[in-house]
Amino acid sequence: MSLTRKLTILVTSTVFFITLIAAGWGFYVSDHQLEELFDAELAQSTRIVQGLVEHLSTTQSVDQLSHTLSKTLELPESVYRGDEEEDEILPGGAGHKYERKIAFEVWSPEKEPILDTLRANDSQGLEPGFAWQEVTGYQWRTFTLRDPATGFWIRTAQREDVRDELSQEIALGNVLPFLVVLPLLAMAVIVSIQVGFQPLRKLEKPVRNMAPENIHPLDDRQAPKEVAGLVQAVNGLLRRLNQALERERRFSADAAHELRTPLTALRLNLEKACEDNPEQYRDLIRSVDRMVHLVEQMLLLNRVDSGADFSPEYHNLSAILEQSIADVAPLALKKDIEPVLQDDASQALVCCHSALINTLMRSLLANAIQYSPEHTVVETRLAPSGDGYHITVCDQGPGIPPEERERALSRFVRLDQRLGGGAGLGLAIARRIAELHGGQLTLNGRPDGHPGLCVSIWLPARPTLRNRTS
Repeated sequence: MSLTRKLTILVTSTVFFITLIAAGWGFYVSDHQLEELFDAELAQSTRIVQGLVEHLSTTQSVDQLSHTLSKTLELPESVYRGDEEEDEILPGGAGHKYERKIAFEVWSPEKEPILDTLRANDSQGLEPGFAWQEVTGYQWRTFTLRDPATGFWIRTAQREDVRDELSQEIALGNVLPFLVVLPLLAMAVIVSIQVGFQPLRKLEKPVRNMAPENIHPLDDRQAPKEVAGLVQAVNGLLRRLNQALERERRFSADAAHELRTPLTALRLNLEKACEDNPEQYRDLIRSVDRMVHLVEQMLLLNRVDSGADFSPEYHNLSAILEQSIADVAPLALKKDIEPVLQDDASQALVCCHSALINTLMRSLLANAIQYSPEHTVVETRLAPSGDGYHITVCDQGPGIPPEERERALSRFVRLDQRLGGGAGLGLAIARRIAELHGGQLTLNGRPDGHPGLCVSIWLPARPTLRNRTS
């Protein structure tokens, strides 16, 4: 898992859980505070009724007081019907639907009921203060007090469901902004992390695109302080690696140069010595030829790696392929192999180094002829592909297993020592030439399913950034 993804998951999860905890705590506190507010409102309503009773009791009899309180505080029967109306305002503007969930009870000093909108008939056990009472299948929150001046008992009741409904709606309204902002906050965290890691991506890109022949230190000015030490350590490693590769390239070039002259002299002496008895030195001459071929390939690889004399110009790729096939024609005639060119892209102009492309194609064609049985065909096809051209060389030889194909492209690798006489550099040189032109070389099986190997090369038609920086 990448560091960006891991950090994004950790931060967003932390923000998510903290926000949920804050929202839950806010909901709990809001709900509790609203319950206290409802209790205070209930006590206040009871005291208002107490004041009304105290005022009326001085001028009215108990019956008159009961009538006045019923007329003032008791809702008509029509208002009590239809408990499930959706409208908050009752029909005809008779009141609000929550009025049916508030009730009043008044008792005389002798605990005789004077007003009972709760319809509980519970004059026994009157105690001042808050309490819960079940009436008609509902829980009611009640507040009871006794007027010390008149001796009347007054109680106000509020149904639990209306309290829960109001408190939860208000509490949810306080919490809802947290829940709405949470996705936006998560998106902000993700974007912030992506932006924060942008300098690391800028450092990653040159490392990913760095080629062995063009190793350079990273720009530590773009590195954050947290990874500045790592970037400096990587730069040190890159410098040491570049020095090691340079020593290796220099050694290969020097060794090849030093070996070419004595090998040439050795072959001339062998040719002179075997004039009288050619059969005696045939195998020795063949071994010297292999060594000369290896030296030439090492020199070519060093030249390709260094990018020496690489000045691409526009050339006709079809003409280069025809010339390459003509160059390997003597090898094909020895094994009675027919090289065939199928050109589906006439006048294929490509910005390339013609000698290197010719070397690439001769190497691939020579390999195909070398590993193909006698009396077979080596097919070469040229076709346009995207912004470039696709070249395919297919033989009818033993092929290469899929799991060995990448290894076969490495230097000095020969999968079967019994076949051929090369040193395992041909495919490596071909791939390096393709990469130098900004192209790609891959190994595949034959599309018809028959035994054999198909080498696919894609070359861009126009010069690439890699060409210009090599």
